[in-house]
Amino acid sequence: MAAVVTDQFRIANANNFVDSVLDTNNSYYVFLGLSNPGSSGNPIGFGRSTTWDDSPSSPPSPIDNFQYLSHYRNTALFGKKINSANIRRVIRKVTWTSNTRYDMYRHDYSVSNLTPNAQTARLYDCNYYVINSDFKVYICLYNGSSGSNVLGNTSKDEPTFTDLEPSAAGTSGDGYIWKYLFTVSPSDIIKFDSTEYIVLPNDWSTSSDFQIQSIREAGDSEINNNQIKTVYIEDGGSGYTSKTYNIIGDGTGGQVSISCNASGTITSAKVVSGGTGYTFGIVDLESTGTVSNPAKLIPIIPPSKGHGYDIYNELGADKVLIYARFDDSTKDFPTDTKFAQVGIIKNPHKYNSSQVYTNNTYSSLGAIKLSSVTSTPVVGAAMTQTVTDGVARGYVASYDNETKVLKYYQDRSLYFANNYDQTDRNDVSSKGKVLSFESSSETIVPFGGSIDTGFSGISTIIGSKQVSLGVTFSQGLANPEINKNTGDIIYIDNRSLVSRDSRQKEDIKIILEF
Repeated sequence: MAAVVTDQFRIANANNFVDSVLDTNNSYYVFLGLSNPGSSGNPIGFGRSTTWDDSPSSPPSPIDNFQYLSHYRNTALFGKKINSANIRRVIRKVTWTSNTRYDMYRHDYSVSNLTPNAQTARLYDCNYYVINSDFKVYICLYNGSSGSNVLGNTSKDEPTFTDLEPSAAGTSGDGYIWKYLFTVSPSDIIKFDSTEYIVLPNDWSTSSDFQIQSIREAGDSEINNNQIKTVYIEDGGSGYTSKTYNIIGDGTGGQVSISCNASGTITSAKVVSGGTGYTFGIVDLESTGTVSNPAKLIPIIPPSKGHGYDIYNELGADKVLIYARFDDSTKDFPTDTKFAQVGIIKNPHKYNSSQVYTNNTYSSLGAIKLSSVTSTPVVGAAMTQTVTDGVARGYVASYDNETKVLKYYQDRSLYFANNYDQTDRNDVSSKGKVLSFESSSETIVPFGGSIDTGFSGISTIIGSKQVSLGVTFSQGLANPEINKNTGDIIYIDNRSLVSRDSRQKEDIKIILEF
């Protein structure tokens, strides 16, 4: 049985994902993780690789199973919430270039009717829209093509107008008719612009922005009776008369003005009334009897109600771009750490709670306030402390020399055998159980860290300055802000190891394709 998952399914999934992110009942976060992914001669545990950072192509592909999903949570460092300002639908970037042939919008491209220039079976794979040098986006409604000029003309005039009605772009006579859709906002250019994608505005169908509302309403044929914009001349035939004819089909109100040469061959077809409600149309050329050389005119049916009414369907918006910036604005984002994974998590819970975490940022690391160290803790190194029931183990994720706050995580690498799996060994009883660090006089080795057991609170005094620590300490210890066993990991990306620095910011851009 033949079946296909349609383009509209993918577009709907992209729309549903954006709606889910913007739903106030949900909390989605971009997070960074895994400060010790391994290196040549120095593998550090489960989920790492000895060649992880040997070259940009070395990080292994992420593994999607329950074991690794929990590991991604355990090695996560911190996260930042995705909000309406940081998520956009995107499409392939097609930049207008002089003397280039563009395909025109048509509703009937298929494996048996390939796009003439790109030779693709899908509308969304051909170059039928452009972005100009001023970040204005246009769709090509006509490129001068016909049955006798299948490829159409080359575009010579860059479209720059912002009129609501389709128009030629200049005076060269290149035959192109463009429809203006929108201008990418300056704020979106700063966050989302790339060499590969055009960013689309959010909330097209409901936005009250004057420009968007004007384009959307101008494309609503139920208001303006202007659905069909183009009639394509597949075959001009002969024996016809220049006049205005009706477009019949399942819609109403469409009319096209036909011009013919001396032999009655149709040479132009100009829509004078676009009508409304069409999913197919046929030009009634009022023929009687047998037509010896029939013409073939194809009314081009826009998506939805008309061009500009729903740009997500019109432009094939099945990709979503998510942006997050990590800087030194909060102690949740330590600048001395490293990371090798970027992910998205949905609805993690507050620590020791069943409530969904909703704050703008979080730390998923445990923290220890030290009073002194004999040597500086190294990010990625293992650390231990003798506690009541045995030995607590962790990996250093960050150490702030100024505040003497050490942040760490604990993952299964510390408790598995040397081959980092469940192979039996004689020290399972003493090393296989996860134990928490304790507020006591026992030092943290190997750097001789003494816990400041008398410290409680969320801030400390450095010189004459009060410094927020981001998390609340009790007797020198602080828990993560989220329950690391909760939340759905919906995206994970292994990357070459990045070392953070107080002088830099990490701008993370994630593309999700549906």
